[in-house]
Amino acid sequence: MTYLTEPGYTHGQASKTGILLINLGTPEAPTAQALRPYLKQFLSDPRVVEIPRAVWWLILNGIILNTRPRKSAEKYAAIWTADGSPLKVHTEKQAKLLKGWLGEKVASPFQVEYAMRYGAPSIPDTLARMKADGCDRILLLPAYPQYAASSTATAFDMAFGWLQQTRNQPALRTVKHYHDHPAYIQALAANIRDTWQMHGRPDVLLMSFHGVPKYTLDKGDPYHCECQKTGRLLAEALGLEAKQFRITFQSRFGKAEWLQPYTDRTLAALGREGVGRVDVVAPGFTADCLETLEELAMEGRETFLTAGGREFRYIPALNEHPQWIDALGRIALDNLGGWVSETWDREAEAHAREATRTRALQAGANR
Repeated sequence: MTYLTEPGYTHGQASKTGILLINLGTPEAPTAQALRPYLKQFLSDPRVVEIPRAVWWLILNGIILNTRPRKSAEKYAAIWTADGSPLKVHTEKQAKLLKGWLGEKVASPFQVEYAMRYGAPSIPDTLARMKADGCDRILLLPAYPQYAASSTATAFDMAFGWLQQTRNQPALRTVKHYHDHPAYIQALAANIRDTWQMHGRPDVLLMSFHGVPKYTLDKGDPYHCECQKTGRLLAEALGLEAKQFRITFQSRFGKAEWLQPYTDRTLAALGREGVGRVDVVAPGFTADCLETLEELAMEGRETFLTAGGREFRYIPALNEHPQWIDALGRIALDNLGGWVSETWDREAEAHAREATRTRALQAGANR
C-alpha cells in the first residue's frame, strides 16, 4: 500500500483534540450536471444499496443516472437558498456554534470541523487537514441521532478508509448514536414547543423518519427500534397521548418493502379521516434538507390538503436551535472524556513542549 504523505512534524509541537461533525452531503448546485456525480457517489455505496454489484451497476448507469439527475435538480432548485444548499449551510453553522459552546467549557486546545459523506467537504480531506493542524485525537460525531448502516456506518467506513492510508494515525473515537440522549430529546421538544406557542397544538403530530428497506431490520439493523424509541420519548416529553401522534417513515425508493407506516400514505389517510390540523416534524434530521423542505413541507402538505385535511404545518429541523447546540455540546463532552480539560494551563503546556523539544534535539532529532 502507498501511504499518504505525512505533514511536517516538529518535536514538542502542540497537539489538539478534533471534533468532526459529519452529515450526509449535498450537490454543489441544483443542476442536473451537479446532481449526476453526487447521485453516482451516493447510490454506488454498497451500504446504501444492497443489490449485487453487477446488476446494480447496469441499473444505476443505464437508467437512474440518465433520468434522475434532472428530476432531483428540480426538487433541489425549489429549496436552494442564496447561501447555497440548506443542509450545508445549517451544518456549517452548527459546527461554528458547537465550537463556541465548547470554548466556554474546554480550556485545552481543540478544533471543530464538518464534513460530508458524499460531496464536499469530504471526510478524508477534512481529516487530513485536521491532522495537519495538529489534531492527534479526533471524535467522529455524525449528524444522525439514530444509527443505521446506510448512514452512520458508511460515514465511519470512509473515515476508517482514510485511517488505513495514514502512516501516523490519530486516535479516533466514534459516536454511534444518541437517539435517546436526554439533551437531544429535550431539544426536540423545545423546538416543537416554539411552534406550538405561536400557533397552538395540532390534532396530530406526525414524526417522520427517513425510511430504509425492511430487510435491513430483518438482518439486524437497529435503526427502526431507535426511531421508535426517539418517538416514544419525544411524545412523553410533550405529554402526548397515543392518539395524538404517529411515527412514520419517508423517502422510499424502488419496489422493495420499506419500513412502515409510510409518511405519504399516513398523511393521505389522516386527510381522508377529516383530521383538521397535522404538524409534521422530522426528528432524525438535525438540519433541514431536501427530504424535509421539499418532500415533507411541500409534497407532504399537498398530500394532506388534497386528501381533505384543513391545516398542515411543517416544524423546522433542529438547525441552530440553542438547545440543540447545547445538546450537541453535551453529547460531544460525553464522548471526549480524558481528551479535553477544563483546567488546562497554556503556560505550563508550553514549557513542557519546549522541554520535550530540547530533549529530542539533544538526542539527535533535526527539528
